[in-house]
Amino acid sequence: MECCWQECLSVLPMWLREPVDRIGKETLRELRLRVGAPPELVLHQCSRQLERVITQSDISFCINAASKYSPWNAGTQSFGFLTAPGGHRIGLCGKTGKQPDGTLFFKSIQSLCIRVSRDFSGISRGVRTDNRSILIIGPPGWGKTTLLRDLSRNIAETRTVAVIDSREELFPEGIHRGKRMDVLAGCNKIQGMEMVLRTMGPEVIAVDEITAGEDCLALRQAVGCGVRLLATAHAESVWDIKRRPLYRPILEENIFDSVLVMNRDQTFREERISL
Repeated sequence: MECCWQECLSVLPMWLREPVDRIGKETLRELRLRVGAPPELVLHQCSRQLERVITQSDISFCINAASKYSPWNAGTQSFGFLTAPGGHRIGLCGKTGKQPDGTLFFKSIQSLCIRVSRDFSGISRGVRTDNRSILIIGPPGWGKTTLLRDLSRNIAETRTVAVIDSREELFPEGIHRGKRMDVLAGCNKIQGMEMVLRTMGPEVIAVDEITAGEDCLALRQAVGCGVRLLATAHAESVWDIKRRPLYRPILEENIFDSVLVMNRDQTFREERISL
């Protein structure tokens, strides 16, 4: 297991780093910070709270450290998250407003959910990848991105894989990549897939979190170019994803050959799609 742990600690206020390091280095999944409440450490088997309460200054420190005080790096705030160095995603919650063009912005941020990015090398061992497109599904926090990372890395040992890393969480600096892997970071999925299809000649394209109709359209176009796909989506089961209108077209067109369904303990099972 690899984890850019020091990068995770670096976005925390100084007083919080030691207890988080001592308690959560091996098993921390999420760190939840709320103004006026004690920090909550969500571990693999339980949750723990510290005594000291979080202040608005603590929240501001985390945001500035994660974005490296750069408005460019902080641009994803309008989507409700930041990606910290090391690929750790920071969810944001608070009071929002709207720009004249309709874009949301935060007037104040009261809560953070820091999801620790861990790299479990070898967890996809045993998955059949011979010329197949694979969809990974599961609820948030159940290990979809972790499995996608390892699966795409393994495939990239023998085939050319292009990774569209729109949130810069799949392969941040410090995470091992496959020999034949190209990563396009910070670009939305539909533009990213169009770019790599034109310029990189991939055999496989990997994307995280299919959440919009434009994403599904890009997947269908990629398959039409003869490319195999690796992707993730939020769903609890094959039955759950089949009943959702967003995913219905890509399932009906048999874009994916099989589905890997995540379990709560971050293991998975393979299922086939039958409509």
